[in-house]
Amino acid sequence: MKLSLSKVVSGCRLGTLTNLGKNGGQTMELPGCLLYTKTGSPPHLAHDTLQAIKGVPAVVQLTFSTLVELHEALEEYKEGIGKFIGMPESVLYCSLHDPGTPCPPGYNNNKTVSIWGYGGRMEMTASKFMNMQRAFQPDWLQCLSDGDTVSGETSRKRAKKSVDRSLSFLDECLQLQEKSPELQGSVMVGVIEGGNVLEERLRSARETAKRPVGGFLLDGFQGQAMAKETKLKLMASVTAELPEDKPRLIHGIGKPDEVLECIERGVDVFESFFPYQVTERGCALSFSYDYNPDPEAAVSKQNGIQDAGKNGTEKDLNETSKANPEITSFEIFLKEKRYRDDFGPLVHGCTCYCCQNHSRAYIHHLLVTNELLAGVLLMMHNFQHYFSFFHSIQDALRDDRLDQLKELIFRQAL
Repeated sequence: MKLSLSKVVSGCRLGTLTNLGKNGGQTMELPGCLLYTKTGSPPHLAHDTLQAIKGVPAVVQLTFSTLVELHEALEEYKEGIGKFIGMPESVLYCSLHDPGTPCPPGYNNNKTVSIWGYGGRMEMTASKFMNMQRAFQPDWLQCLSDGDTVSGETSRKRAKKSVDRSLSFLDECLQLQEKSPELQGSVMVGVIEGGNVLEERLRSARETAKRPVGGFLLDGFQGQAMAKETKLKLMASVTAELPEDKPRLIHGIGKPDEVLECIERGVDVFESFFPYQVTERGCALSFSYDYNPDPEAAVSKQNGIQDAGKNGTEKDLNETSKANPEITSFEIFLKEKRYRDDFGPLVHGCTCYCCQNHSRAYIHHLLVTNELLAGVLLMMHNFQHYFSFFHSIQDALRDDRLDQLKELIFRQAL
């Protein structure tokens, strides 16, 4: 895996990851996102419907917590998780926890990390963890770490303990990887811990950077427990300590405005669980990411396209969004009665399969009648819309117009 940066502007990194995958033929544009899956399958989608989505990321995110029950089967199978799930050519990244499922705090100790799978809690030692990774054979793997510092205020003592434990797990996992023929081609991603304590975050970053890791994961920033100002300050301080030639990943950040704030602080790779959460709420992503580099081209767009102002007004009137705090200003709630007779696409100008073939009224009907097809069509739209947003970020960085994109997104972040 090789990272080539083409531009760095005010902390934002534009570049390409090359030599990815078993054959080294895959590439990934940065900033970018991963393809979110559950047990190796994109939620609601079969492989043929996934092919109909444009801009699907090259790197697929598998979550260790959803795969542990497959360990014995994969050990017998011997050919790795990629071929097992029908994605032999994909670049596979195995993260520790499912970003769509919060983990109960208070269960980690000096020797084990608790993993919450479908069957409940499992205590994972470094040895047991790496034994399972040998069966999975991912291209990238998040190292075992003590990330139990998310909820509420973290004491300095607890933050120090999380860093010490994570470094100890990293050293042990690296030693075990060296002895594992099945993992010689895999890249270990080191995890930066330390809660909200700056000194511990910096120590974690410096010490992890001394180890032979292929990338870095900024952990513990998910959720709303940490103040936004503290979160952003810590991110900027941590990325300043990391080498320029390795990618920086972050977990638990999905909203478009938060993504842009992280990119400004040097983060490269994000998850795509946010479109899944939007789909589960019966919503469609509808925010605009067209920063209009060419005003004449914007005028020539088809009538009815939602600009940021109109989009914001529409969402202001969305009473259900106000009643449900989980629904963001970047989406529309299609179960509302006013969409019953709305025969326009989910988003005017969208080229996804759903918007090209179906209307808001049809999706409304599928949702209120609890049809499984609703999740399929919404997932197709939400994934493509989200992936296109990241392409827009890359274009804005190339065109030196990230400020315009940021202004557009923040205007919609009500």
